[in-house]
Amino acid sequence: MFYELTTLNTVIFGAPKMSSALEQWAKDLPAGARFHGAWTTDIGQLNQVILLRSFENLEMLNKARNALRGSEDPFGCSEFIIDYDIETFEMLDFLQEPQEGKFGPIFEFRTYQTRTNGLFETREKWRSYAPKRAEYSPLIAAMYGVDGSPRLTQIWAYSSLEERSQIRAKTVSDGIWPPKGGPDWLTPKMTSMIAFPMAFSPLS
Repeated sequence: MFYELTTLNTVIFGAPKMSSALEQWAKDLPAGARFHGAWTTDIGQLNQVILLRSFENLEMLNKARNALRGSEDPFGCSEFIIDYDIETFEMLDFLQEPQEGKFGPIFEFRTYQTRTNGLFETREKWRSYAPKRAEYSPLIAAMYGVDGSPRLTQIWAYSSLEERSQIRAKTVSDGIWPPKGGPDWLTPKMTSMIAFPMAFSPLS
């Protein structure tokens, strides 16, 4: 399974104007695809919409990607889009695919750049610690990039920003997170984004 994370950079207050078009785009799935979620950013880089889809195999993903590139109006709302970026990922092999349902409404997207030889070392650290960490708050996805720089992107869900702060502090005090030795394989290049689900998102 391959995952496609699309970031749309929009005009100011663009997301509400794009919602109905993106909902239709999410329904018109190409062969082998599944739509998982749509979010608007609130803390971090603003005026962005984040879309998550998965594909059964790389051939189907590439076919859909080429169709998107060749479209005159790839998302049905080009007048509100400044530009967009698409990344391809695979899920950490011990995690299941994202499940539909209400988990938020606070979703945190965190990306860690790993050392050049650190991607799979990081995966093994997560294999030991992530299941226990996910008992504190839902781990929606943890994916490593199959293009671009070596990196790990995570999606965590919380009921509120206050809960997020409390859980993060508790996992540290309980010795659950971060994985012991895990940060040794990371670089200081880390980003965090807080986003809210759009009305039609299967993950909310």
